[in-house]
Amino acid sequence: MKRSYVSVALLLAVLLVNIIVTQYLVHQYFYENYINTIVAAVINIVLFPTAFLIYKKGVNIND
Repeated sequence: MKRSYVSVALLLAVLLVNIIVTQYLVHQYFYENYINTIVAAVINIVLFPTAFLIYKKGVNIND
């Protein structure tokens, strides 16, 4: 099961964005900016299915 470099790079980019958004979420929650906290949480929730779809496409390409 060989991986394509494009799918791995996209997964790494999604992981990087997820880390950045999570750090932003914690920062906004600490300073009690709850609207920004909810927006960042929604972005994190959207990133998970995106990463899952990228992973599934990367696996299916190489079969």
